Amino acid sequence: MIEAPLQPLFQAIAQTQDEAELRGAMMAKLGEYFAATRWGLSFLDQLPTVDENSPLMLKLALSLDYNPVLRYLVQRHAAVHEEMILPRGVWQSICPRADHGHVMAGPIVNQGQLVGGIAFTRHRDVPAFDADDLADLSALCLHLSTRLAELRSKPVISELARSDAPSSVENRLTPREMQIAELVAQGLTNAQIGASLWITEHTVKQALKRMFRKLEISSRAELVARIVQSSRNVATL
Repeated sequence: MIEAPLQPLFQAIAQTQDEAELRGAMMAKLGEYFAATRWGLSFLDQLPTVDENSPLMLKLALSLDYNPVLRYLVQRHAAVHEEMILPRGVWQSICPRADHGHVMAGPIVNQGQLVGGIAFTRHRDVPAFDADDLADLSALCLHLSTRLAELRSKPVISELARSDAPSSVENRLTPREMQIAELVAQGLTNAQIGASLWITEHTVKQALKRMFRKLEISSRAELVARIVQSSRNVATL
């Protein structure tokens, strides 16, 4: 029996242990598969609030009126790339960033609702995404949606129980810092972490400095050790 090219990715998605692994190592694999410059997995309930003080680029990126790719994704819950809905070259006038010269996005759905999406970009000097990429993304989104629904249905430890563990890393770091810490534990570089979370490498470096001060450590190895120890503490509650 001939194995389909996507089968290893389907299996890898099914074997992920948590959302952090999906955001990190799994998305890195998908980014490599699609030869993307940047990639990310986002949830609608975790998007930043847009107000009059938000950066203009963020306002435009999250505007259904301005961003036709996002509008298509939200309205149809279907995978899309810019040349599927726009004349060639028009997207680059909408989004002038060179590393976002081509964009492709797919839906994450749960119980008939759009709960998030995955997105990939390519530099404007390389070929755009095509119909084959779109078909592959549609298949991957199905598996990602299924796995995320499974992970979110697992029972979680209550915040009260977590608060009883004085050495818990979660008590000292913000949710975003925990995301970074978990990606460090998976062996990702600062650049890979930035690409996974859609932040700059400099932002990752500054976050790690703050995390080291909070935890009174001085290296990535110590950070990983603290995460492992914290997990053991929680597991014994």
